[in-house]
Amino acid sequence: MLSSELNLLALYGLLVCLTLVMQASGAMGQLGMGYLLSSRDDGLTATGIAGRIERALNNSITALALFAPAILLLHAKSGFNDTTLLAAQTFVAARVIYLPAYALKITGLRTLVWLAGFAATVYLYLLAVMIA
Repeated sequence: MLSSELNLLALYGLLVCLTLVMQASGAMGQLGMGYLLSSRDDGLTATGIAGRIERALNNSITALALFAPAILLLHAKSGFNDTTLLAAQTFVAARVIYLPAYALKITGLRTLVWLAGFAATVYLYLLAVMIA
């Protein structure tokens, strides 16, 4: 399942979906279904672990918005190789660790795995640019 960059992109998309479900569940527990169904003009925000999961979700969506084009560019250029696979695996592994690290306030680890995932994404873009 983790043998191709496109599968890794799909797997990460599923992780973002799971994070969204976790965020919605936490917000519902704290803010109530009535507030979530409203226009949310009051601007209430979840706190504690529910708030951290919400922030992790926002960060995960940004990471997906950066990771997906790099993978799709490499696919369009037939640029997949062992190096791109390793970079994509590094990204997904880092993001899998990132979510619980953020939710559980493991700050040093959260920062380290965020940096690893971001560096892997930048590396994928550099590889995509270097392919004719």
